[in-house]
Amino acid sequence: MHPSVSVVLGSFNRSDFLKLTLASIRHELAGLDAEIIVVDGGSTDGSLQWLMRQKDVLTIVQHNHGVWNGVPVTRRSWGYFMNLGFRTASGEYVCMLSDDCLLVPGAIRNGMRTAERSIAAGTKVGGVAFYWRNWPEQKDYQVGLTLLGRMFVNHGLYLKSAVDEVGFADEETYSFYHADGDLGLKMWEAGFVCIDSPESYVEHYSHANMHVRTSNLLRQKEDWDNYLSKWQEISGVDDVLAGQGWVTRAYDDPENTAKQFLKVKSVASGLFFGRINSALRGVSRRIKRR
Repeated sequence: MHPSVSVVLGSFNRSDFLKLTLASIRHELAGLDAEIIVVDGGSTDGSLQWLMRQKDVLTIVQHNHGVWNGVPVTRRSWGYFMNLGFRTASGEYVCMLSDDCLLVPGAIRNGMRTAERSIAAGTKVGGVAFYWRNWPEQKDYQVGLTLLGRMFVNHGLYLKSAVDEVGFADEETYSFYHADGDLGLKMWEAGFVCIDSPESYVEHYSHANMHVRTSNLLRQKEDWDNYLSKWQEISGVDDVLAGQGWVTRAYDDPENTAKQFLKVKSVASGLFFGRINSALRGVSRRIKRR
C-alpha cells in the first residue's frame, strides 16, 4: 500500500533543529498513512547517529562535504538532494520542508484538502504552497510569486504524479537557490497549476546554521543569473520579472508553534541578547536626545 503523503527534507548539521522539525512532522502525520524521508549531506554533529535510531524515518546519506581519500568531496546541488527524496517517495503527495521549519498543526491535512477540492473542481493541480514566515523577524506569512508572476512552492505539497511528469528538479543549472521556483515554472509550462492553501502555515527559523547559510548565499547571484537567463529563453518574454513578489496573510497561531524554537539554546540566547542590544540602543537614543 502506498502512503497518502511523503514528507521530504534535506538536512546538514542542524541536529537540534532537525529534532524539532521531525517532532512537528510526526504530530501532523498522526493517524495518516505517511512516510518521512530525510536526505542528509553527511552531518558531523550527531544527526546521523540520531537518525539511524528513528525507525519511522527513511534516511538517505549522500556525503556533500569534507575530503575523501585526500580529495575534496564534490558538492552536489539542492536539486540533486531533493530529487533523491522525490524519487524515493511513494505517496500521492510529497511535502517539501526544510530542517529549520515547524509545521503549524493542520498544515499538511489542510493542504491536501485544498488540493482535493481544486482537483474535484477540474483544476490540474501540481503544487500547493504553504504560507510561511521567517521567525521572529516577520509577523505575517507569505507565499511567493516567482518569474512571470507564477506561484511556486517554497514549503508545501506537490502531486507526486506532477513531479514525475515534469522530470523532477533541475540538478544542473542551480547550486542551491531558485531550483524550487524553477520546478514551479516547469509545472506551469506542463499545464499544472500551483495554488496556495490559506489554512496551511509554516514557521521558519532563518538563522539555524549561519556557517552553512553563508556558504550558500555566496552562490545566490550566479543561481539568480542562471534562473533569469533560462526562463527568458524558454518563455520568450523580456520582462520575466513582471508580477514577481509575495502574497501575504496575517494569522494568529493559537498553538504558538514558533515557541518550540526556544528549546534550542542558541535561539533562546540569541533572542535574549538581541532584546538587550535593542534596549541599549533605545537608551542610547534617549540619552542623545537629552
